[in-house]
Amino acid sequence: MKHFIILTLLTILLSSNVNYAHDGAGNATHLKHWTFKNEQKIKASFLFLEGSQVALEDPSGKISKYPISSFSLNDQYFLFQKKEQIEKLNKEITPLLDTNTTSPSNQFIPFIFILGIGLIGLSIYFTYQKRKLSYVSLPVLAGTLCLIYSFKDISAPYYSVATNPKSIDSAFLAFKPNVATWWNSTYFYVESTGIPTTHSMMTGISNWQQQVPLPQCYKGTNAWSIPLNPTIATTPVPVNSIHFIRGALALAVNGIPIFNPYTNTGVDAFLDGQLDKWGGHCGRADDYHYHTAPLHLYDKQAKTLPIAYALDGFAVYGTLEPDGKTMTTLDANHGHYYNGVYHYHGTANAPYMVGNMVGKVTEDATYQIIPQATAKSPRPATNPLKDAVITGLEANATNTGYNLTYTIGTAVYKVNYSWNTNGVYTFNFVNPTGTTVSTYNSTAPCKISTATNEVESTEFMVYPNPASESIRISLQQTLKSSDIKNVAIFNVNGQMVFSASSFQENISIGHFTPGLYFVHLKTDRQVLVKKLIVD
Repeated sequence: MKHFIILTLLTILLSSNVNYAHDGAGNATHLKHWTFKNEQKIKASFLFLEGSQVALEDPSGKISKYPISSFSLNDQYFLFQKKEQIEKLNKEITPLLDTNTTSPSNQFIPFIFILGIGLIGLSIYFTYQKRKLSYVSLPVLAGTLCLIYSFKDISAPYYSVATNPKSIDSAFLAFKPNVATWWNSTYFYVESTGIPTTHSMMTGISNWQQQVPLPQCYKGTNAWSIPLNPTIATTPVPVNSIHFIRGALALAVNGIPIFNPYTNTGVDAFLDGQLDKWGGHCGRADDYHYHTAPLHLYDKQAKTLPIAYALDGFAVYGTLEPDGKTMTTLDANHGHYYNGVYHYHGTANAPYMVGNMVGKVTEDATYQIIPQATAKSPRPATNPLKDAVITGLEANATNTGYNLTYTIGTAVYKVNYSWNTNGVYTFNFVNPTGTTVSTYNSTAPCKISTATNEVESTEFMVYPNPASESIRISLQQTLKSSDIKNVAIFNVNGQMVFSASSFQENISIGHFTPGLYFVHLKTDRQVLVKKLIVD
C-alpha cells in the first residue's frame, strides 16, 4: 500500500508538469511555387513581407525582393495570410475582457490539488498501518477542501485593476474616423470635435439657453482621458446637484461628453425640457453634450459593447451584459460586477447612467472631475429665452455651419450661423421684423486625425492592398459570411463611399479617389475595421 501511494503521488506530479507545459514551434523553411501576374513562375521560400515588398529565397540561397502587387491574386492572398500570422506572433494579442489573465492565486492551484491528494493518501496510509479511524478525520477533511478548491474554474476572468486599451478601443471603432484614439500607460485618450455624426441636435428643446452647437477642439493635450487603472473608491461619490456640477462625468463612444443629469439647482435637465430628443443640448461654451445615457447609439453600436466610459475608467452598457445576456439587477450605483469586472448600465429613467461614481476620481474646487477636456466659444454666453421651442437644426450647404429654427408662440425665428477657415464666426438672427448680424473672431475648428493608433481587426483581410480597381475581402475561420450584417467603406473625412447590407467578397473601387479608406464589417457583436489604400 505504501508503494502504491508513493507511485500515485509521483504520477500526479508528472501529469501536472505535462498539463502546464508548452510545446515549441519549429522554424522549418519550405519551398513554394509562386505565380506572377505576367505568368512567370518561380520556386522559392518566403522570408518576409516588409511594406509592399516580398522577400523570397530561391533553392541556391539567392534572396530577391518583389512588389506584392506583381503576384497573382491567389499568391497575394497567401502573402496576406502570412502577414497576419507574423503580426500575431510579433505582438501581444490580448482579448477584449482579458479573460486569459490568471489570478495570482490560480498559479498555486496545481500545488493545492497535489496537497489534497497527499493528505488523503497519508490518512489512508496511517489508517491502513494503525487500523484506527481517528487518523482519518482531520487529514481527509483538509485534503477534501484542497481538492474542492483546486477544481474551481481557473479559466474564469477575475477583476484586474488595469484595463486593456484595445478593449476600450473596440467600443469606439463604430464611430471612427470621426473620433481618434491613442493611449499611454495611464490614460486612454479620445479626440473629437464634439459634434455627433449619426444624429441631429437640438430639436425638441423647450427650455432653451440660447446656446448653439459649435465644433470643439478636443485634441492633443485637450483630448478626453479615461483612466486605464481604475480603482474602486472606499466611498462612492454621489452624482447629484453638489458633486460633478461642472464638466463631464463620462464620454460617449461617439466622442460626445456626458454631463451630470442634474443642474446645479437640483433640477433634472431632461424633465425640465432642457434637452433635445437625443438627451443633449449645448452649454455656455456652445459645446454640445448629453445629460442622459445615449442609448440611441446602439442604432450603430454592437449591442454587447459599451456606449460610454465614465471618467473613473469603468464602462457603461445598455440593456445587455457584455456576453449578450439580459441586464441583471443593478446596485445603488447603477451598475454591478459581472464576471469579476465592474461596469455601469444606461437606462431611460433617472439616474440614467451613474448613480454614484464608483471609481476614484479627483474634483477641483468647482466640483469638476479633473483631468478632462475643456470647451470654448468665440462668443459670450447667453441667457435663457422664455417660451422658445427648437423645431429643427440643419447643416448648411457647405458644412461650415448650421441653420437653427425655433418658435415662440406662432412666430418663427432662425439663427443661421457659420464659420470660415480664418476663424471668423458669423451669426444671423432672423426674426419676423428683420435680421441682426453678429461677428466674432476666434480660431477655425480643428480637424481630427484618423491615423492615430487605428486598431485593425485580424478577423478578415483585404487584398490587394494598396489597390486600384477592385478588392477582395477574405474572412478568417472565426467569421462566416452569414455573421456579416453590413459592409461599409469610409473615406478619411468619415463619408460613406460604399455600403451593402450583406457580405460582399468582391468590391469595385475603380471610381474611388486615391487615398486612405476604412473597410467596416458589422456583426451583431462588433464592428471590424481594416485600412485600405487606394492608389
